[in-house]
Amino acid sequence: MPELFRLFGIRFFFFSNEHLPIHVHIENGDGDAKFEVKPVKLISNNGIKNKDIKLAESIIEENEDMIEKRWNEYFKK
Repeated sequence: MPELFRLFGIRFFFFSNEHLPIHVHIENGDGDAKFEVKPVKLISNNGIKNKDIKLAESIIEENEDMIEKRWNEYFKK
């Protein structure tokens, strides 16, 4: 399970057997969620508070290119 980074108590990662479109999973003490990366869009949320969802969304937007690069490197695309 490749971890991208941890910020403000939120872990950003993807699973080793992922599928397109490029997306990122997040988790914190409240739950987990999944975002599509380009464009950034919430796909699912299981317990994460709205303020943390908004924070995660802005972090993903700021790091879209790095996330896409890491995805492509990991999956050799």
